[in-house]
Parts: sequence; structure tokens; C-alpha cells
Amino acid sequence: MINTTIFKICFLLVLIQISSAKWTKPRRLNILKHSSNHIRDDRCRQFKTFTQKVDHFGYVNMDTYQQRYTLNTDYWQSGKPIFFYAGNEGDIDLFCDNTGFMWDIAPLFDAMVVFAEHRYYGQSLPYGNQSYSKPEYTRYLTSGQALADYAYLLDNIRSSIKGAEQSPTVVFGGSYGGMLAAYFRMKYPHVVVGAHAASAPILQMTTPCESFSRIVTQDFQQESPQCVDIIRSSWGAVNRIAIAAGGLRRLSALFKLCRPLQSADELKNWLLDMYGNIAMVDYPYATSFLADLPAFPARVFCANVTASSFDTINDDEDIVRRIVQGTNVFFNYTGHTDCFDTGSQGSPSLGDLGWSYQSCSEFVMPMCSDGVNDMFEKQDWDFQAFSDMCFAAWSVRPRLEWPYIEYGGKNVTDLRYYSNIAFTNGNLDPWSSGGLRVTVAPTLPAILVTGGAHHLDLRAANKADPPSVLQVRQQIVALIETWIS
Repeated sequence: MINTTIFKICFLLVLIQISSAKWTKPRRLNILKHSSNHIRDDRCRQFKTFTQKVDHFGYVNMDTYQQRYTLNTDYWQSGKPIFFYAGNEGDIDLFCDNTGFMWDIAPLFDAMVVFAEHRYYGQSLPYGNQSYSKPEYTRYLTSGQALADYAYLLDNIRSSIKGAEQSPTVVFGGSYGGMLAAYFRMKYPHVVVGAHAASAPILQMTTPCESFSRIVTQDFQQESPQCVDIIRSSWGAVNRIAIAAGGLRRLSALFKLCRPLQSADELKNWLLDMYGNIAMVDYPYATSFLADLPAFPARVFCANVTASSFDTINDDEDIVRRIVQGTNVFFNYTGHTDCFDTGSQGSPSLGDLGWSYQSCSEFVMPMCSDGVNDMFEKQDWDFQAFSDMCFAAWSVRPRLEWPYIEYGGKNVTDLRYYSNIAFTNGNLDPWSSGGLRVTVAPTLPAILVTGGAHHLDLRAANKADPPSVLQVRQQIVALIETWIS
């Protein structure tokens, strides 16, 4: 996100050296720039800006910054609802393009549609290109500050647009944005009347660390048990090839990498990210949210890996070649990519630098794998090593307890004191492991999207949507009618 090349290089070196193939939140790999057919809605590029305080909770720092947002009144009528998207870790136009459900139902409610960009992401940088340069600046990257931004922005919209003074607001969000949607309703119930929190892992901080990797494995297992066996065996194959003379050069050539590998862990980290990302976007139709992908990408990946064109699985290189064929589904489905960059830290539209800071401060999401009940190498969760990495990269130590102190959820039943939040989770989505999947109060429905990947229910309607998605969307519409009545 910043232009300080030395800082980015130092950060990546620290991450690679200390994490060493450990599970972290999957990175959105840098391939969107190659996309030939990603969704683009011109309504999502009619940007406005609003002057926000950098620090909403202190009385010393009077700095301000320009928050970017979009506002559309094509369907809106005076006094009718405001549909507000709580921006998450990236450019707001990316989420606007890929949250078609809000646009689909806006005419039903004569609603205004607003997408707000999260501070420190996209173009909403409090200290410009220096926003990530020192702790004195990064300290203001918190969910609490972002929620206050949203509250001030909505207050401004209501006071500056005639007829919006009494417009009820419903907040939407997916993934981290879904967490923010839920938190917004929790902290500012006088500002928003209800929230649709899709694929919101609000419990991920205390979810068993192996849960994410097991759901990823289940997604591939349901397509092909043989595929999972090959993936599980590939880690040892990569390790054995890597330690042989010229092994790293051979792996670099097999995977058609742009730069020679420096270690086997570099390749394995890259593959870990890919598997998590495929599971997240295992949609029933072709998409380009993270990359140009076919419908059911896990199925196509496994078809490539288990293809009969391979005569046998009798040596390490044969196993690796199969994995290479699978990676082409995610990284080069359109055939436009000549080589792959394992050092990518995300697409230009997704702010992995900012999320690495947030996961080092308030949102620690432990992940691990045992190599038996999942298709990965055994990787333990080491909080101290993670904390040391965070301190080396950002000069901060994570606070595991803070999200539950701030928002609740350490004991799930504590959430019953909140209201008007719909939590939706797809059974194919690895992040459902940290989602609220039990209804703890009548006004906090937990809704399962059978056959749904990461916030599929927030995407625009598609004829390939499974029946469960249609039912969930109908439930959300009914809930909104109740909330605004």
C-alpha cells in the first residue's frame, strides 16, 4: 500500500523468515491485474470524500484525512432506507463491484446505496504514503476508529441530504466487513437499525486453530478423495526435491516461477494461500473476485490433478507435476500469465499490508494443521513466535482478548443482549469455522447457506445459485422489512 520499497522488502523478509510456512489468513494473490473479465460497475466509481478525524477518541491529535465513499440515489426516495456497506480491507470499489445483493434489493426498498472505504485502505490513507511508516501513524488503524468513521459519515449524509434525516440505515458486510457490520450494530444501535453480517468470523480468535484447514480439506475431499491424497503427499515431494542438488531450480522451473525459489517454504506458503483462496471462492459460477476462475474451481483443480493423462503416481516429480496442473486453474485459467510470483502480497485492490497490522494488534486468528485430519503438513500454532514476528514487523504485540472485551463473544451466549443482526455462513467457506452458527437469540438469526462459499449470499443473483442462497436472501429481505418498519 505504501511506496517505501525498503519497508515492504523488510516486512516480507521478516514474514518469510519467522512464519516459515505457518498458517495465516490467506493472501489475495496478485493476479487480478491480469483479469480480463472482472465485474466493473460504473456506479462504484463515482467517488466522494468526507473529512474525518484521524483520532475519534482523543483530544490532542487534531489531524484529519479524506475518507472515500460512493453514494447512489438512483432508487432512493425521501425518507426511505439507506443501505450502507461497511468497507473492509481493500479498495471500496472492489467490494462495491462484488456485493450485487445490495444493488439487487435496493429498488425493492427505494433505498440509497452507500459504500464506505475503511481507513488505511484504498485511497483513504490518513497519512498518505507514510500511513504505514511508523507506529505513531499505524496506531489509528483499528476497527473502533473505522466504526466511528462510519457513524460520522452517516450523520453527515443524513444532515446534508434533504429527506434523509429520518432514513433508517441497514448495514451490510462480508468477511471482515461482515464483522464490522455486526460490530456497527452492536456499538451504534441508534445509527443502524439492523445488520447483515455475511461470512463474519467474529469467533475466529478463539476457534480451534485446526478448524480452517479442515474445512478447506473437506471442500477438496468432496470433489475427489484422490485429489486430497495427492495434495497431502505433495508436501513431502516438494521437500525431497528441494534438498536435492539443483532442487530449488527444478521446482522453480516446474511451477514456471518468475524468480528462483530461495527456499521450499516460499513455495509451500504460496500453495497454502492458493488452497485457502480456492475454498473461499468455490462459487457455482465463473467469477473474478480474486482471479479469473471457472465455476466450482476446487472441482476443476482436482480434475486437473487427477487427470488420466498422467500414467502413474510413482515419483516425487510426477506428484509435483500434478499440483502444477492444478495451480494453473487458480493462477492461469485464462492462459494469459507467463510466470508466477510467489512473493505477491495481494492484488492492488486488497490491502494485505493493513490486514497484517490488524492481525498483529486486535484480530489474532490462530491457524494450524495436523497433517492427518487435513491435507497439509503438520504446523503448530505458536503464539509467541507470531507475537515476535508482529513486534519485528510493526513494533506491536497482539492482544488476544481485546475483540471480546470490546464487542463480546468470549461466551457466545453473551451476544444475546444484542439484536437485529443476521449472521450468514456457507458450509464451503473456511471462515465459517469462526462464524456464529448457532442462533443465540431470536433477533440474532444464524443462517446456514448450504453449498455456499465466502459470502456468496452478498453477491448478485445468478441463475447458478443453489436454492439455499435464494432462501437466505428472501430471509434477509423479510428481516429488513421488519427492522425498518
